[in-house]
Amino acid sequence: MQVKVIMSWDIKPGRDQEYFEFVVREFAPSLQRIGMQPTEAWYTVYGERPQIMMAAIADDLEKMKELLNSADWKMLQSKLMDFIINYSEKIVRATPFFPMT
Repeated sequence: MQVKVIMSWDIKPGRDQEYFEFVVREFAPSLQRIGMQPTEAWYTVYGERPQIMMAAIADDLEKMKELLNSADWKMLQSKLMDFIINYSEKIVRATPFFPMT
């Protein structure tokens, strides 16, 4: 059964342009390279939610755990942290819907 990692964060103040360039040029392609398939991304314009929510799937829970513990993911996540704050992640069963809780 496929699983989905849901990641959320806020962009550091004043880093919007650099952040979006990083996500388009490096983050999303690198997710695919390490074995996660990005499925959706949400940008919160209004409200008390994380500014960004992004999801990616893997074939099963063991594969997702392996990917999230890999050196490649740790390096990519470290680069992401240069642009963001309030990072969180959780793994859920993959469905066609974006879980909000």
